[in-house]
Amino acid sequence: MSAAPYGLLSSIHSPQDLRDMTPDQLRELSLEIRSFLIEHVCQTGGHLGPNLGVIELTLAVHRIFVSPRDPIIFDTGHQSYVHKILTGRQDQFPTLRQRHGLSGYPDSTESGHDWVANSHASTALSYADGLAKAIRLQRKPGTVVAFVGDGSLTGGMAWEALNNIAASDDLPLVIVVNDNGRSYTPTVGGLARYLTGLRTNPRYEQVLDLVKRNVSRAPLVGNVAYDLLHGIKIGLKDVLAPQGMFSDLGLKYIGPIDGHDIAAAERALQQARQFRGPVLVHCITRKGNGFKAAENHEEDRFHAVGKINARTGEAVGGASGQTWTDLFSEELLRLGSTDERVVAITAAMVYPTGLHRFAKAFPDRCFDVGIADQVLMDVALHKCGVTFVLDRAGITGPDGASHHGMWDMSILQVVPGLQLAAPRDGTRLRDALARSLGIDDGPSVIRFPKDQVPADLPAVDHVAGMDVLLKTEQPRVLVVGIGQLAGMAVAVGERLSDQGIGVTVLDPVWALPVNPALVAVAADHDLVITIEDNGVVGGYGARVAQELRSAGVGTPLREFGIPQEFLPHGGRAELLEEAGLTSQNIARYAVEAIVGADEALEQPTHADLSGVSDGD
Repeated sequence: MSAAPYGLLSSIHSPQDLRDMTPDQLRELSLEIRSFLIEHVCQTGGHLGPNLGVIELTLAVHRIFVSPRDPIIFDTGHQSYVHKILTGRQDQFPTLRQRHGLSGYPDSTESGHDWVANSHASTALSYADGLAKAIRLQRKPGTVVAFVGDGSLTGGMAWEALNNIAASDDLPLVIVVNDNGRSYTPTVGGLARYLTGLRTNPRYEQVLDLVKRNVSRAPLVGNVAYDLLHGIKIGLKDVLAPQGMFSDLGLKYIGPIDGHDIAAAERALQQARQFRGPVLVHCITRKGNGFKAAENHEEDRFHAVGKINARTGEAVGGASGQTWTDLFSEELLRLGSTDERVVAITAAMVYPTGLHRFAKAFPDRCFDVGIADQVLMDVALHKCGVTFVLDRAGITGPDGASHHGMWDMSILQVVPGLQLAAPRDGTRLRDALARSLGIDDGPSVIRFPKDQVPADLPAVDHVAGMDVLLKTEQPRVLVVGIGQLAGMAVAVGERLSDQGIGVTVLDPVWALPVNPALVAVAADHDLVITIEDNGVVGGYGARVAQELRSAGVGTPLREFGIPQEFLPHGGRAELLEEAGLTSQNIARYAVEAIVGADEALEQPTHADLSGVSDGD
């Protein structure tokens, strides 16, 4: 990092270094941080837009509060890049979201300034509530800061936490609402409309300015009186734009504040800190602020980018093939055009999940409900024919432990009546979507990875709805591949065939419930191997093993999947290899297992040795 473009930034090693900066220096530092983020995130990829929008606000938070004594909890954690820069991690940004590099989210193993590895939305307030109560119980100094995006407030868990927080009027907690009107895309729902109306009400600023000019003239008490009106008491804002939502909860409210005005943000945060009770500070920011390419990107203001040109914002290099999400988006639009029953629901992710095309074509049939999902009691119990499309299944790569979709098959095993498909290629995805429309007596799930769609892998035969992808003479090993890993299963089969071991490779097509025909096929083999990009505990292979035991089939089975641990961030291919999910590793196991079984059969049994004596 050269000293010339980042002269002030290079002197920041901890938040303490911000304390004595002048307003002019803070403005210059903001510009340096903005340039630093654009330069580095454009090279590595990451959450650029959200962090460009919180530079000044993060500086203000770190100047008013003393981290790590005052815990700062981010929700969602992708808006923490500036926090990382200010807490001694500037030099690690070239490794952002790479294996063994800097995480794209708060990470307590990286720094004591990161209290919670918080990446997904709607949980920070619960963490903050608990930490603030711990500080109060232990009579320690400190105030907890919950740095919350407005999109996070669409989740029910956040409102459960707010209800608890408001019940404790002496809780040392400041809630900083970063309101940019967008989570990925414009934030939806009644809360969003409410906040929009509040921050755009011209009467608030006009009347507040009038009061300031007149009240401030009063000798001695004028500024104090104005501060009270402008501060955390229920005050003027509630007359002009009633704060019913927060005041009914019992929360004190400050704002709206220009989140790009460091001095204004600091005044508001200082007021909140001194109150010694739960206070909500409402800050207005602009996602992608200061980077024209991001500001002009209507879709999501560069919420998350790959490698892009730091000047134009255009993509640089990378794979040019169609992604699973793109293919799903096209197919859903086609299905919606021919079947008016098709309705799309998303959890604040219209663009990332590919629903934007459907939403544009059928706006009255696409619903963004915010962060919500009730599979078991609200869909399955009522036998509702809802299809859940999981477009980040398996190892997703640079976003890390919280974003790997490695739990779904284990969790969904417990849902009665649920059917799950893991298509291996584009044709199978289209088929699964079409079939799911006919499932009207329970939930169905279609899962695919965050990856490029591979070339179609045709079947050579079919068995009771399952696809046979490879079959040699005298098959001894049954290899079952799930989803895109069906290609790996074929590679395993080819390696075994090269070693003279007969093999059958199957794609069950619909993984859940387990096809009874699969049990019958397994009974005709000496070894079963399952390959999945789900956790091995409670995953597909474990379910197949259970079905074999229930049917009295003694064929040994070995599950290959993701270790039951929180995997770090890194490339999908390298993480699969580290997990042992390679055709070479799996084939080696199968060869050793078959050879070992054959050697065991060739050993003399105890009965054979009973008639042999030393004298013979």
